[in-house]
Amino acid sequence: MATTMEIVRGISQVVANSYDGALDADGEPIKVGLKREEGHPINDSRVMDGFKVSFYGTQLCIHYHAEVKLSEVYAKDFESDLEQMIEDIASFIKKEYKKVTGNALSLTNTGEVDAIVQNTSRVRTFVQAKRFYDIGGLDDSTEGIKDPSEDRLEDNFRKFLEQDAGETKAKNDKRKAATPGQPVYAGKGKVHARKDIHSPYKAE
Repeated sequence: MATTMEIVRGISQVVANSYDGALDADGEPIKVGLKREEGHPINDSRVMDGFKVSFYGTQLCIHYHAEVKLSEVYAKDFESDLEQMIEDIASFIKKEYKKVTGNALSLTNTGEVDAIVQNTSRVRTFVQAKRFYDIGGLDDSTEGIKDPSEDRLEDNFRKFLEQDAGETKAKNDKRKAATPGQPVYAGKGKVHARKDIHSPYKAE
């Protein structure tokens, strides 16, 4: 049984081998299922899209980013197409993980696709989508990031935070209140003073 670190390293290696233009051992382009792989790389207009992964405790999050047209955003199959794209990426990761490590990888989606569409101009629009998957076969010591936190604050530090002096003056505070007529620096080497707040300043 693989350890958590071995699983993480295996997934990371799969993603590292999936850059744009990557080739397999036979010199053939690696097909993830992204839109940028469609058409001729020079003659056709390529769609800019890609993916990455991040780890959240016992979960793997697949992020997908792509430039889209407004007509695609308003299409009724837009959300289902995003979901299918992320599922294709998950299938690719599991297939390549088997090649890299020799072991099977279990990924189970835990919810719906979370997507946001934004535009940088009247012409350019892009979508960012993500979905979480539970990773199977992890060590029992691996904790989920959404588990409730425990109060681990030390008692001595908690008692220190609970102390509030308020308006009480500390016993070792020997400072005196500012007295009226205290010298005031006026700049250019001049110091002025006055008897009280109603008296004019006089140069010393």
